[in-house]
Amino acid sequence: MAYTTIDDPSEYFHTRLYSGTGSALSITNNANAGNFKPDWIWLKSRNNATNHNVFDSSRGQTKRLYPNLSDAEDTVSGFTLDTNGFSTGTSSVGDINVSGKTYVAWQWKCNGGTTTTNDASATSVGTIDSVYQANTTAGFSIVTYTGTGSAGTIAHGLGVVPSWYVVKRRSATEGWTLYHHKNTSAPETDHLLLESTAATVDQADIWNDTSPTSSVFSLGNNSATNASSSTYIAYCFNEIKGYSKFGSYTGNGNADGAFVYTGFKPAWLLVKRFDTSGNSWYLFDSARNEFNVVDNILRPNINNEELTDDTGTNLDFVSNGFKTRTTSADTNNSGGTFIYLAFAEHPFVSSKGVPTTAR
Repeated sequence: MAYTTIDDPSEYFHTRLYSGTGSALSITNNANAGNFKPDWIWLKSRNNATNHNVFDSSRGQTKRLYPNLSDAEDTVSGFTLDTNGFSTGTSSVGDINVSGKTYVAWQWKCNGGTTTTNDASATSVGTIDSVYQANTTAGFSIVTYTGTGSAGTIAHGLGVVPSWYVVKRRSATEGWTLYHHKNTSAPETDHLLLESTAATVDQADIWNDTSPTSSVFSLGNNSATNASSSTYIAYCFNEIKGYSKFGSYTGNGNADGAFVYTGFKPAWLLVKRFDTSGNSWYLFDSARNEFNVVDNILRPNINNEELTDDTGTNLDFVSNGFKTRTTSADTNNSGGTFIYLAFAEHPFVSSKGVPTTAR
């Protein structure tokens, strides 16, 4: 049984649905655990073809990046991360607050914006200076740094080896470069791009062909992760039993599809086929899909509105994982290989031995 240190995942991850107004808007969260102040928030319109938006408490609350684009960081005046939610500011913002449009906000809690500055020369942790905030209970850190143009290492603050991280150049156009510990048999040599349908790419100058450790992750000299004088953000995660799972699976090409054990009932799931190109990232959650099958789908690599009642890539969330329900090449191709990132709604079994219910 999957015992856990986190009985209520809504302490650290929460999904909030809301409707736009076109004017000043404050969204109050409704997490089971009570007040939820996000440190990383990812917003997307469900019924409007507008960009995905990411904000966090390390870069400055008004600084925005777009997961579906390689664009540099811009500013949304008045956007704030609040004590129990967030506010869009005094004016209508096209991607996050259009009157009559519906939205989803995926939110993660880190360290409340409180950061640690790592002077690499003084601490001997890493070789490139960084600033990070970390929540070791939830296995999440947010890292900012300035590139050097030379291969080096960055402190991440997790205290254990991260399972995945994504790096984005803030000050110039560059893709979202993602490391995943199950991306091929040598993941330190490979990367995926969040804004792309490309297959995994083997490229030595991204991660310097070096695996992360319990204290640092490695960079080559590629401009996507380490251009001289450019600024970067990295979101880093390690697995927490009963709360998060970052793995891989092989599709069976059957409508009675592959079952993937996570050790919890999922609240949020991101899937990408990595052995061939042309396949989107697929994002599912339990707030937009209260019952099985899970068939309301967003795709992080494009700005399209939500696919609703989608029979092509649907799946089930079950008490201890998820099960694909189609023969789709995007989520269950026979022999295809997929990575996934998942966060829990409820652990399969709590620390007190209480099992979760099925959907």
